[in-house]
Amino acid sequence: MIGFLRGKIVNKQPPLLMIDVGGIGYEVYAPMSTFYQLGEDSQTVTLLTQFIVREDAHLLYGFYHPQERDLFRALIKVNGVGPKLALSILSGMSVDEFVLCVQNKDISRLMLIPGVGKKTAERLVIETRDSLEKWTINSTHTLSLMNTSSYVQDAISALITLGYKLNEAQRAIKEVQDQGKNSEELIRLALQNQLSGSRV
Repeated sequence: MIGFLRGKIVNKQPPLLMIDVGGIGYEVYAPMSTFYQLGEDSQTVTLLTQFIVREDAHLLYGFYHPQERDLFRALIKVNGVGPKLALSILSGMSVDEFVLCVQNKDISRLMLIPGVGKKTAERLVIETRDSLEKWTINSTHTLSLMNTSSYVQDAISALITLGYKLNEAQRAIKEVQDQGKNSEELIRLALQNQLSGSRV
């Protein structure tokens, strides 16, 4: 089993990373929460990994923080939740946010994540509740950031879909983060900034 990888970033195309480890290129699937922590291409990074064997493929998943991998392992044990949806959940909210949702039985918040319907959200709460019971989180800090982090991540993901590279999308949203109240406003402001800059 591969526990971690340490190597240079060759390419980043969410959700896929290419990591050069001693001349061997490893394809690693990672949540957006991990992408946000990574530097530029060619920088050395250490990722904790989870190896998944399927009938048609052997897949490697990478995580920047131990808590991300721990939650991923808990999520894929939930009935109807596979690695792809687990990545989507980790991309849609932080570990602390998810734990808080489970503790508060916040089904509606979980349903905001793409691919998570009401039944899946209910299963997530019921089937992860015991395993997350002892997790310690900074609930006050998490509550204050939940809405902000959600719409910032949504805006960055939208710009990536429009063709921006990850670092470009992060920079564009960071420049207007204090001006927008939701993801739509952030995207509009970021694009306006881009157009204004191109005219100079």
